[in-house]
Amino acid sequence: MLLDEKGVEYEDFRVDLDASLRQEMVKLSKRHTVPQIWIGERHIGGFTDLSVLERTGTLNSLLEME
Repeated sequence: MLLDEKGVEYEDFRVDLDASLRQEMVKLSKRHTVPQIWIGERHIGGFTDLSVLERTGTLNSLLEME
């Protein structure tokens, strides 16, 4: 909802439906939970990590860089 409220376009990969996508997510993020969020090539982490960026005022600048 946070990204929708900001009008950010994003792609949602359903790793629960595709084992190879899930393996790729784990390989890239080193995490097993979803969601895992990237802004461009930068791995942000999960929603809690995204929320911290929003609260600290960092998220908008990261989004503007993309």
